Amino acid sequence: MADAALQELLAGNQRFAANQLTSIEHDLTILKEHTVDKQEPFAAVLACADSRVPVELIFDQTIGHIFVARVAGNIVTPEIIASLEYGVAVLGVKALLVLGHSNCRAVKAAMKADTVPGQISTLYPHLRQEVEQSGGNYDKATEANAKVQAELLRTSSTVIRDAIKTGKVKVQAGVYGPATGKVSLS
Repeated sequence: MADAALQELLAGNQRFAANQLTSIEHDLTILKEHTVDKQEPFAAVLACADSRVPVELIFDQTIGHIFVARVAGNIVTPEIIASLEYGVAVLGVKALLVLGHSNCRAVKAAMKADTVPGQISTLYPHLRQEVEQSGGNYDKATEANAKVQAELLRTSSTVIRDAIKTGKVKVQAGVYGPATGKVSLS
C-alpha cells in the first residue's frame, strides 16, 4: 500500500508535467462535504514554503488527498515531526515524501551564510550538513537536503520509525524542478 501511494503521487506528477490534470474534474462541492468532519489523505508531503511549489497541483490532487507540511528549506523540526506523526498515526497516510526543489533560496542562503535580517539565519544550522556534503554544488546540496531530512524523519520519530517497520508507511525524498514540472526521487 505504501508503494501504491507513492506511485499515485508520481502518476499525478506525470499528469501535471504533461498539462493533463484530472483533479480539476472533481466535484469540489462533494469533496468539501466529504471532508467537513474528517480527512483521509493517502500521502503526506514535507515541502518548502516557496510559492512556486504548489504541492496539490504538482501531484494532480485535490481537497483531502495530501497532508502537507511546509517550511522554508523543507527542514525537519519538532513541529514538523509532530505534524507528520499525526498524518501517519491518526490519518493513516501511506507515503511520506520530503520534497526539495531546484532554485531553493533557503539552500542558497545557507551555502553563502550571508548576514540576513530577522530570524532567517535560524534555517542555516538545519542545512549545514547538506551544504558541507555538496562540495559547493547547489544541485547536490538541494538533493542532499531532501535525503537528510527524510532520514531525520525515519530516525527521529518513533511513530514514523514504527510505521516503517510494520510496512504502514514509506518515507522517500525527491526534488521538484519548477522549470520541467517533474519530481525525481532521490
